[in-house]
Amino acid sequence: MEELQDIVVQVRRDIVRMVHKVNSGHPGGSLGCTEFLVALYYEILNLKEKFDMDGIGEDLFFLSNGHISPLYYSVLARRGYFPIDELNTFRLINTRLQGHPTTHEGLPGVRISSGSLGQGMSVAIGAALAKKLNGDKHIIYSLHGDGELQEGQNWEAIMFAAGNKVDNLIATIDRNGQQIDGPTEEVMPLGDVGAKFKVFGWDVLELKEGNNLEAIMHTLKEAKKRTGKGKPVCIIMHTVMGNGVDFMMHTHAWHGKAPNDEQLKTALDQNPVTLGDY
Repeated sequence: MEELQDIVVQVRRDIVRMVHKVNSGHPGGSLGCTEFLVALYYEILNLKEKFDMDGIGEDLFFLSNGHISPLYYSVLARRGYFPIDELNTFRLINTRLQGHPTTHEGLPGVRISSGSLGQGMSVAIGAALAKKLNGDKHIIYSLHGDGELQEGQNWEAIMFAAGNKVDNLIATIDRNGQQIDGPTEEVMPLGDVGAKFKVFGWDVLELKEGNNLEAIMHTLKEAKKRTGKGKPVCIIMHTVMGNGVDFMMHTHAWHGKAPNDEQLKTALDQNPVTLGDY
């Protein structure tokens, strides 16, 4: 657990440095989901040694809220998918590390272009059905922002998944209560998201401590136990936007805003170097 926490701290450093360098990007949600993606990629996913796009014989992960790409790229790089120093190219012209993940540049680890919010649920369900058709017992994992649930396509997909017993899917909702224009409950109230998924026929787990590594791993393992029983599984993960950098926490202000030089130093000082910056 201590080693995983060191990785979390280093990923936080990567996120704020990447966004600062180009004065562009989305640090808030990236920081809020750091513990989740580190736990998923280092402890939970059953992955093949070498990445390939067909994904047969391994678990698959789909990032729907693609604007948190700084987090995604950092975890993929530190997990060995591509050189860590390539993080220096984030959001630069002709880079493989676009502001939202894309597939046309062939970046290892990225299976779909994402960032057009609301589409990731449909893709994850399609991949889960493909697993079933192929007789592949591995699991599909996906991550979605709570704000993107305001897109209607999600609810068609959610209804479809339950109706077709897509029970090899674990979809996690980042319930941080914030989106680019303000708190979700002021922009377009979502209400009890877990209750909505239950009514649509999903098996739902509530993860109250979405920034606690032990709680995350416990919940993901429990979710895995519930697959294969006729229902898709949803985790409602309560996180803090900007977690780990005090002036970014609990506010939508840092959804898509880069820190200046002084703010970067403060953020890095709050997360002392562990594994080594790129």
